[in-house]
Amino acid sequence: MKNKSLILTAAALVLVMAAGLAGYSFLSQGQDAPQLSEAHESASVGGGAPEATAMPAPDFSVYDSAGNEVTLSALLGGKPAVLNFWASWCGPCRSEMPHFQEAYERLGGEVSFVMVNMTDGQRETQESAEGYVSESGWTFPVYFDRELDAAMTYGAYSLPQTYFISADGRLIAGARGSMSAEVLQTGLDMIL
Repeated sequence: MKNKSLILTAAALVLVMAAGLAGYSFLSQGQDAPQLSEAHESASVGGGAPEATAMPAPDFSVYDSAGNEVTLSALLGGKPAVLNFWASWCGPCRSEMPHFQEAYERLGGEVSFVMVNMTDGQRETQESAEGYVSESGWTFPVYFDRELDAAMTYGAYSLPQTYFISADGRLIAGARGSMSAEVLQTGLDMIL
């Protein structure tokens, strides 16, 4: 009787795990290639002046590598901007970094790149993030969200997350998940 109960319990567990795996597979289809979503309803890609209807990008404070506190509004400097939330332990973040580096090398004078590291002090430290950046040869500016002000302001609870901000400081579009070079360029085209 005891063995029969154990077999039934094991069978039920296998069924639950199989159902969970099937549900995960179904729900995650198409999640590998994020699409940009506009930050407002009335703007369209390539049409009109979306900046007029987009909401202002919420401000936050982060730290530069020297430990100086800086705000998003100061980092924008009147230029369009790419705001990216990432961590060195995040595989999808790592996969999109070469695209950001290439875009930074090409457009760094025209576009502010605000690469915000999710520096929680436990899973990610400033030292581990700086080590990854140095080891990889990335030259874009990195800022450290040591108090998680930026993460809370933008609801960045899954990584990576990217926003495109117009020169007048308005949110134009955003994406969750690792972006291809093509999706990144689409976002850049929307703010340039």
